[in-house]
Amino acid sequence: MKLLLRRDIPKVGLAGEVVEVKEGYARNYLIPHHMGVEPTKANLKMVEEDKRRAEEERRQRRSQIEERVKRMHNVEVTIAAACNAEGHLYGSVGPREISTALRDEGHDVEVKQIQLQEPIKRLDTVTVPVIFADDLVVEVKVWVVRETASGDFEEEPREREPEQANRKADDYGYGNHIDALETDL
Repeated sequence: MKLLLRRDIPKVGLAGEVVEVKEGYARNYLIPHHMGVEPTKANLKMVEEDKRRAEEERRQRRSQIEERVKRMHNVEVTIAAACNAEGHLYGSVGPREISTALRDEGHDVEVKQIQLQEPIKRLDTVTVPVIFADDLVVEVKVWVVRETASGDFEEEPREREPEQANRKADDYGYGNHIDALETDL
């Protein structure tokens, strides 16, 4: 079904264009939500104002994105992650963690804009592209560093001494080394 778009619709078309869409999509979604109309001469004249408004919105959106790209020039973020002695992370650092770190520094970035080839799995410094549009890409330097809690932590946990374990159990009346009840009848 041919339809004249009143608004920009991603992956369908821009305002003022006549596009071919499935009849169900047009009748059940686009027409009831006033996003498209049938392409008649009267509607073509009516959509001219919608077309100008959509072009102005695109220009404003583009200038906002360009401003965000300028603010993110030479941005570096540091992400603390738990790792072993060799520097291998227990988990990984992916787009979600990078996006959160950028938001914490005041940059509005969505997870889907961060193009990471594979998750970061060791302590490292990586340059990650953030894609705002096909021609608006900014590189962000991500530092993955060792996470420290309240001071130093032990690399390998020591096993508790058996006397301490029994003493702690005895404090509560448990673990008296009785395996079964003795009953003499």
